[in-house]
Amino acid sequence: MKDVLRLRPATADDYPAIADLLDTVFHEELSAEYREASAAVFEAERALVVEDEGAVVAHTNLLTRDLTVPGGIVAAAHVTGVGVLPTHRRQGLLTRMMHRQLRDVAEAGREPIAVLWASETKIYPRFGYGPASARLSFSIMNREVRLPAPPAEPSGQLRMGDPHDLLPAITKVYEQLRPEQIGWSSRDERWWRYVLVDPKDGRDGATRRYGVVHEGPGGPTGYALWRVKDKWTGHGPDAEVQVREVAAADPATYLALWRFLLGIDLSRSVTHSLAAVDEPLQYLVDEPRRLGATMLDGLWVRIIDVPQALTARRYAAPVDVVLEITDPLLESNTGRWRLTGGPEGATCVPTTDPADLSCTVTELGAAYLGATTLSSLAAAGRVRQLTGNDPTNAFRWHRLPSPTEVF
Repeated sequence: MKDVLRLRPATADDYPAIADLLDTVFHEELSAEYREASAAVFEAERALVVEDEGAVVAHTNLLTRDLTVPGGIVAAAHVTGVGVLPTHRRQGLLTRMMHRQLRDVAEAGREPIAVLWASETKIYPRFGYGPASARLSFSIMNREVRLPAPPAEPSGQLRMGDPHDLLPAITKVYEQLRPEQIGWSSRDERWWRYVLVDPKDGRDGATRRYGVVHEGPGGPTGYALWRVKDKWTGHGPDAEVQVREVAAADPATYLALWRFLLGIDLSRSVTHSLAAVDEPLQYLVDEPRRLGATMLDGLWVRIIDVPQALTARRYAAPVDVVLEITDPLLESNTGRWRLTGGPEGATCVPTTDPADLSCTVTELGAAYLGATTLSSLAAAGRVRQLTGNDPTNAFRWHRLPSPTEVF
């Protein structure tokens, strides 16, 4: 029996070994171009590795970014690159890394929440992560749907080009919209380079990525990123347009962008895997079934600091409720907390008053972005409603989360 394998903070020199490990774990072979872009956003000082006789056999990392939540923007530890080599599974390495990572974030005190995308959804509730958003994946029969007629006088014009050349306009739109788009993460210059990296061997036969910007009288009001996978059958052209992002500041821009994407020559389908559950396209087309919508999970949220996290967001209705929270991993969260607030702000303080609602930190994380309701969790037996004071409506928001990037 081996001694306990060494868990330690990573260094910048570990990056090549970490990249090799992640290639193995996620069944990929990433190009040098992609590795270079990934290395630029890699934060060695926030990464953990497990070492076996000098070899990296497990890894997890944190990315320092902000996240838009209902009514605000908060610092959120973005968890990524979680993996263990097949030879070292079932030895408790993942549990050791995740426990250490949570303690590190809590002790640093900078980020009240952590977020991740789950490759396997049964894993992360064990560490207090709750399913805080869903998404739609569209597979659109674009010749079978119709959009409303364009306005007699267009609100602007479209400009197409290489996304790197369009980046000033794209970033302007992104930053304009980000404060209201729940689930969007901050993107500095490094992150935009990472988002737009486009190695040829990673396209699965599709074209390079294209960009289009909608320009209004006052400047850019929206953009879309996409590529096309060419295909022909005995019936003729059958290309697939693969949409990466669509962002629009107003309904006219949104309509113009989707009219463009659904009308690309020689295409017979359009796919988009990061659409919001309340995506407006569903209410624009004349035959919504032809969108081929499938619901999938999105962001998972872990509350690191209950009072700080609940104070950081806003609430759709006035709320004054006592929450009894249990957190077996971060014991400072366990206890009763009085949450008082509304659309303008909130406070959350310890209390000895009787609880109105009882749950674990996992359910609180699931409800945090306003998509998973406390009442539905109560119906599933995951939340106990102890009085008639139900904060479900306060935790909702006027739009559902729309995470636009898997990190």
